[in-house]
Amino acid sequence: MSISIFSAFDGGNIEVVDASQAQHIRLNIRPDAGERHFQWFYYQVCDAAGLDLVMTIENAGKTSFAEAFKDYQAVASHDHVHWFRVPTQFDGQKLVIEHTPEADIVYYAFFEPYGHARHMALLAEAGASDAVSIESLCATPDGHAHSLITATESTLDDPTIIWITARQHPGEPMAEWWIEGFLDRLLDASDPVSRQLLSRCVFYIVPNMCIDGSIRGHLRCNATGANLNREWAEPSPERSPEVFYVREKMVETGIDIALDIHGDEALPYNFFAGAEGTASWDEKKQADFDRLKNILADLSPDFQTEFGYEIDPPNSSDLRKCTDYLSETFDCLAVTLEMPFKDAANSPVPDTGWDGMRSAQFGRAMVDALWAYIR
Repeated sequence: MSISIFSAFDGGNIEVVDASQAQHIRLNIRPDAGERHFQWFYYQVCDAAGLDLVMTIENAGKTSFAEAFKDYQAVASHDHVHWFRVPTQFDGQKLVIEHTPEADIVYYAFFEPYGHARHMALLAEAGASDAVSIESLCATPDGHAHSLITATESTLDDPTIIWITARQHPGEPMAEWWIEGFLDRLLDASDPVSRQLLSRCVFYIVPNMCIDGSIRGHLRCNATGANLNREWAEPSPERSPEVFYVREKMVETGIDIALDIHGDEALPYNFFAGAEGTASWDEKKQADFDRLKNILADLSPDFQTEFGYEIDPPNSSDLRKCTDYLSETFDCLAVTLEMPFKDAANSPVPDTGWDGMRSAQFGRAMVDALWAYIR
């Protein structure tokens, strides 16, 4: 019996070069729209139970972040619920995944996926809360609703305005898993911390900034080939409506705190990146940034402050990026939160690595961090 490989489904991405022999499967990752970026893969193998699969992704060394495949293990699942790591090697050019499936159908991915059906269920569950309203800010280029969740029970004249955007890069599904955990905690009416936050704050949350790219199986770009985290200075309704209309809403509401949730392909840590390179960065902004960072480090063993990106030199900011643009434009605390594709090296779980459920738990921890920060 010959095996079959498919990726024509929500979030799927792979091109089959040759699947005639189980131990010599040859694959390529399909580029995003615009042909510039690619790295996300997600595919289904059928009729494979008991076969020793050796799957080679031949263009791995040409991907956007090829170094990310060093010390990396792909994830697999037989049921789309339980995902686990499988042996993976990278020689600088080719990524080789080896696994013997226990069932006829098995899935492999760069990271545990977060599909559009789950996104729709997330909106429905959040919308059932009396504290929530949901609006569509625009249609995406592919015609999907670009949804904004507003959550509050505040009657204050001047509540704290908190914006959270996630998954500007669609191939970073840990960001939406984080949102799921954050919302689950924030909207729990039995949670005293959540009740206090909702009484003092207004939350504006975009669970998935790049719906089209997520469905298409992209790494970084929307349907027009725009990297949304390079569109904030000059977004357009045609090329990047996802940013254009979110930015319009932000002007309407103002911002006190902004969190932009991402995943980093290479670094095996959870960490913050700030807006240190912006012209208005000063001692107060540094103190606010350090305070939130240290609060979260005290609350979550999965977070750390030692490893992260190099700090931008003064006046070197890129205002096309969300965090830099929001910090400079709204004079607010703006933070990028990065999570790993591999494992959190400071608190490893080898069987699963960093995964969806750990991302969601990390999102729940941010509720405590925000409460400690604002009170």
